[in-house]
Amino acid sequence: MHISEGVLSGPVLISGIVMAAAGTGIGLKKLNYDGIPRAAILSAAFFVSSLIHVPVGPSSVHLILNGLVGLILGWGAFPVILVALVLQAVFFQFGGITTLGVNTLIMGAPAVFCYFIFGRLAGKGPRLALPAAFACGALSVFFGAVMVGLALTFTEGNFLTVSYLVVIAQVPVMIIEGFITLFCVAFLKKVKPGMLPGHSL
Repeated sequence: MHISEGVLSGPVLISGIVMAAAGTGIGLKKLNYDGIPRAAILSAAFFVSSLIHVPVGPSSVHLILNGLVGLILGWGAFPVILVALVLQAVFFQFGGITTLGVNTLIMGAPAVFCYFIFGRLAGKGPRLALPAAFACGALSVFFGAVMVGLALTFTEGNFLTVSYLVVIAQVPVMIIEGFITLFCVAFLKKVKPGMLPGHSL
């Protein structure tokens, strides 16, 4: 869901930069020293998962893993996603420098939003944790696709049709990401349950 350079209007780009900067600032404050190795691993996973992508108009379809990142890091998802997007823009020209703020917001905001909705359930029993993990993975992609559509629509009303196509194109990704997040949470519950929010010792 990288939006390429030259597509969005100035006000949308500036709004994205301001909101992404705010989210990143909060994330850095909440990310403690002990959590840096975990954040680095998740940033690398996010980076690699986005390397294989299929272009769709001004955006692209690929795995994101923002739901998983948000579920484990909460607000820390913003700086983690920003670092990965900077590397992708510099080394592979995915997205771009001017759209960095918007792309960070598109992937970071749904991650944090889903963390607050499903985070506490992830540390509960499997009957609650696994459906919550699936919903977190799927809905984080859905909300990201909706935000892509909004960014395009606020830029130019004629992008409305493209916005619908972006959301529809992400449906298979939503399902896949839901299952990936579910399997990751199930694995973490066995080997490292303390990584999950809401975990009771």
